[in-house]
Amino acid sequence: MEVRYLIEINPDAILVRYNVKMEKQMTPEDAAEELYPKDEMVYPIAKAIFEGEEDDVVEGLEKAIKAGKDPISLIDDALMVGMGVVTRLYDEGVIFLPNVMMSADAMLEGIEHIKQKGGKAPTVKGKVVCHVAEGDVHDIGKNIVAALLRANGYDVVDLGRDVPVDEVISAVEKEKPLLLTGTALMTTTMYAFKEVNDKLLEKGYRIPFACGGGAVNQDFVSQYELGVYGEEAADAPKIADYVKANGDNIVQLREKFHKH
Repeated sequence: MEVRYLIEINPDAILVRYNVKMEKQMTPEDAAEELYPKDEMVYPIAKAIFEGEEDDVVEGLEKAIKAGKDPISLIDDALMVGMGVVTRLYDEGVIFLPNVMMSADAMLEGIEHIKQKGGKAPTVKGKVVCHVAEGDVHDIGKNIVAALLRANGYDVVDLGRDVPVDEVISAVEKEKPLLLTGTALMTTTMYAFKEVNDKLLEKGYRIPFACGGGAVNQDFVSQYELGVYGEEAADAPKIADYVKANGDNIVQLREKFHKH
């Protein structure tokens, strides 16, 4: 005998990832609108950064410069402010990685325009070497890390994907960066990070080595001496900022960024 059950479902009780009522009330654009600066010269630039509209960024910068704004000051006062909105909403899960990439490109275009107008490059916070582990051709994560670092004022030396261990070591020797980053999507390639770590130590380098990617977890990174785990791509500029402000103490970095 077939038995059927009639179950009354309360839509309000269904578990969903997001608060649907809130989503209807607050779009990403709405959330960004609440964070934009009120300065009428800066507002359109910050908004264009969020929207990833390179032409609008340049147009906003031109208007601000013609109105008397110092070109170089607009990097911190407008471009970085706009990117700050993007970073905050990304951290909160309101926007996603493609949005960040578009915004970072728009901000870099703005910086290039200012360099042409101001006659000098903005002050660089420091240098970071980025790479994808040897044997691994998946570079989306590394590209995001590099974009976020550049957007936050760092000079990035991008070695690309499937980078031999010895090439990573040579880049560290040549560039003298404050931070090295590595990403790996495949479990078969992440062990190259241990080789990088050991060769750096052999040569006397104690540079923080920030590692992440789909194949990598905190337990693995904690096994080698220089490793600092970055759970999200957005952790990379935060780790770099911490190293710049507080030095390269690996223990302190792990206390700050290891979450589990």
